[in-house]
Amino acid sequence: MRGAVMALAVSIFVVPLAAQDARPSFAEWLAGVKAEALTRGINADVLDEALATVDGPLQVAIDRDRAQPEHVLPFESYVARVLSAKNIATGREMYARHRAELDQVSERYGVSTRAIVGVWGIESNFGRFTGSWPTIAALATLGWDPRRPTFFRGELFKALEILNRGDIDVAHMKGSWAGAMGQTQFMPSSYLLFAEDFDGDGRRDIWDTPVDVFASIANFLKGHGWRASQTWGREVRLTPETARKVRTEVARRDSGCQAVRDMTVALPMERWQDLGVRLPGGKPLPKTDLQPSLVTGNSRAFLVYGNYHALLEYNCSHSYAVSAAMLGDTIVSGAPRR
Repeated sequence: MRGAVMALAVSIFVVPLAAQDARPSFAEWLAGVKAEALTRGINADVLDEALATVDGPLQVAIDRDRAQPEHVLPFESYVARVLSAKNIATGREMYARHRAELDQVSERYGVSTRAIVGVWGIESNFGRFTGSWPTIAALATLGWDPRRPTFFRGELFKALEILNRGDIDVAHMKGSWAGAMGQTQFMPSSYLLFAEDFDGDGRRDIWDTPVDVFASIANFLKGHGWRASQTWGREVRLTPETARKVRTEVARRDSGCQAVRDMTVALPMERWQDLGVRLPGGKPLPKTDLQPSLVTGNSRAFLVYGNYHALLEYNCSHSYAVSAAMLGDTIVSGAPRR
């Protein structure tokens, strides 16, 4: 939905009956995966062990894939839930506990501790919940399901590659219903690209080693354009008249994921000032050479910079990106020093 008041739309996916009827049975589909995996060089013993854990499709994965909270809950409701007093208190405790490791990672990768902690908090509740679903079974289910088969089938082969490399065994390869793994909640393709062995023990352990988790999150954000010299953005105030001007005078982006297309094009800060955008309390916008875009919910608005796009790469949702950024800011700015 475009305009000054933007709600996050819920996509409704309907699978034609003909497409459902044309699908092979789950067992037939899995046999095809096994045959292809062997041609990709996956060891037969590794493959047999991995697929032996798959008894059939996981209905919970199919159900949850159609009701993800960052796409179903209103923007403001999702942000409020993430920024609960309990989450903030837990985050400050965990930030203080791991402050030295986070500072080391931040210095090496040039990614702020705020961003790392914010993502960590949303993805795994600061390492306290990483998911208990078997990754291979979850990916097989969603690869067979007709909603996004190409994506999840590809991720299944990546997960088998991780097992084939010996990075983890199948019994411990667990995560979310969607196949996202460990405290970073990386999909297998992201693991292969961005997981880090920061402590040098020979394992890229995103499940149980906090410093590897922090480094992997930082490496992901850096790999998607995070710049140490920038912030992610700031909350701003729009009057009804300003909202009308933005709606009628400022274009939306025309490419990228849905969340990116729901943003405005980037404009100089002076232009936003001329349109009437202000900081909370009516204060003027800061002077900067950066050109931000505008993101709006039902009652809140944000000017966002390049680093915000790195957060969207983690999850293409304004609810997610804004919440991760604000959670990290709130935790770090109010955490006691030790």
